[in-house]
This record gives sequence, C-alpha cells and structure tokens, in this order.
Amino acid sequence: MATYKKRGYKPKTKKEKVEVVEENSTTAEVFKSLDEGASKTEEWVVKNQKYIFGIIGAIAIVVLGFLGYNKFIAEPAQKEAMNEMYQAKKYFEEAVNGVESDSLYNMSLNGGEGKYGMLDIISEYSGTPAANLANYYAGMAYLNLKDYQNAITFLSDFSSNDKMLSPIAKGGIGDAFVQLEQLEEGLEYYDKAISANTNEFTTPMYLLKAARVAIELGSFDKASTYLNRITTEFSGSTEATQAEVLIGKVEASL
Repeated sequence: MATYKKRGYKPKTKKEKVEVVEENSTTAEVFKSLDEGASKTEEWVVKNQKYIFGIIGAIAIVVLGFLGYNKFIAEPAQKEAMNEMYQAKKYFEEAVNGVESDSLYNMSLNGGEGKYGMLDIISEYSGTPAANLANYYAGMAYLNLKDYQNAITFLSDFSSNDKMLSPIAKGGIGDAFVQLEQLEEGLEYYDKAISANTNEFTTPMYLLKAARVAIELGSFDKASTYLNRITTEFSGSTEATQAEVLIGKVEASL
C-alpha cells in the first residue's frame, strides 16, 4: 500500500529505496509518454498547418461573407424593395376599399405611373421579405380578379407566421380551389387556415366556409363539428347566426 512521503524524505530501508526507484521510474515514463504525445501533436500540426489554416480561413470567410451580405446587400435590397412596393400596395388597398377595383388590382400587379407592381417586386427582389409579401398581395389580387390558378400559385409561394396574414393566405387558397370546384382541396386549406391561428375574425369565417364545403361533400359529421365550434367558441361572431341555421339542416341530414 502506498504511503504519503514528505518532501525531502530519504528512504531508510532497501524496500523503501526500491519503491522510490520504481515511483521515479513510473513518473518518468508518464512524462516521457506525455512528451511523446505532445511531440506527435506538434508534428501533426506542423505537417498539416496549411490544411488547418485553410479551414479556419474558410470559416472566417463564410462568417464575414454572411455578415457582409446582410449588411451591405440584403438590408439595402429589402429597404429599396419596400420603397418600390409602396405604390403597388396603395393600389391594392384602394382596390379593396374603392371602385374600379379590377383596374386597380391590375395596377397593383403590373405597376403604374412609372412604379413597380407586385410582379416586378417578386422578380427584381427575389429572396427578400418584401418579395415574399408581394406574393401575398399578388395572390389576393388574382383571387379578386377571378384568376384562381395564379391566386393559388402566388399565395402558395407566400410564407409567414403572422397571426392574420397566414390564415388569410391559406384561406385564400381554399377559396380559389372551391371556385375551381376542387372541394376536397378547398376544405384541406380551410382546415389549414383554421389551425394557423385562433382569433375572433378569421377562425369563425373559415369554420363556416369549411362547414359549407363539408355539407357539399356530404361530410355531415365534419360539418357539424365546424358549426358547433362556431356556436360554442365564437357565439358573438356574425357567423354564429348562420351556423345555428345550418346546424338544423345538418342534423336533419344525419
């Protein structure tokens, strides 16, 4: 059993002398092993230093390139795109609220007064958040112009976690499919609109639309679920009264 020996301790017996020699020998071997390991590591580093520095340099270039791209390319492009989109967005809003809406929706899509339309923003500023938002406006414009295929195409290219825009975009795709008499696809997107966000505006609206399509498809159990959710969770909504009427028809069918 090894015992602790104070510094300066001198072995007295032959056995103790042997133990000290063995201990020193073991320590020497450990340090020798460490030295050899360190030497091998140093040799590997020296031998592969070009490779190592190349990796470090590549990582640095990627990081600096990413930061530089965001600051000097992406951010200015986004700002410019939003400025360019201002007039097209104004046309869209005027179309929603005013007269001659078809003409204004077309100007929102294609531009006017020398300004870009949403289609120009999507093309010229691809990859920017502004181009993504332009997909939403373009899709909704096409939906109002009854160009349902293009409405589906552009709204499908729009991606957002916004609590209002996300369900409206999915609901818009549902509307387009229903107008194309593709009811099952329409119901699928109404379900997506319902699950995208729960709020007092979009949720009861798409629950009612989903219920009507489900009735058309003969899925009365599903329609009943949609309608009962409206009357239970959104009893103060404008859709609640219509839901109560439809519940009676659905129950008669069941």
